[in-house]
Amino acid sequence: MAETELERAEKRYAQAKARLQALKNRESTRQRKLDTRRKVILGGALLDLAERDSGAAAMLDRLIRNLPREQDRKAFADWVQPTGSPSPPSSSDPEKPS
Repeated sequence: MAETELERAEKRYAQAKARLQALKNRESTRQRKLDTRRKVILGGALLDLAERDSGAAAMLDRLIRNLPREQDRKAFADWVQPTGSPSPPSSSDPEKPS
């Protein structure tokens, strides 16, 4: 039996819809990966800053203590907090105006 014009149109529609969903899925995956990368970079920067700055170390401690999920707090149970010794002002410090 020959395929009708309506059946061909429905088939093309279904294929286009599947392509659109695949594109949406790829974009969603790309956005999640970018979000995760940003979080890792900021987390590393915060840990690095906390090793050099007592204020940042205190803030990091507060953040960990106030994590809302118990399983997230457990991830830091055996983690050694940086001491955060104050650093002398330097002209290369990006947080201080020149």
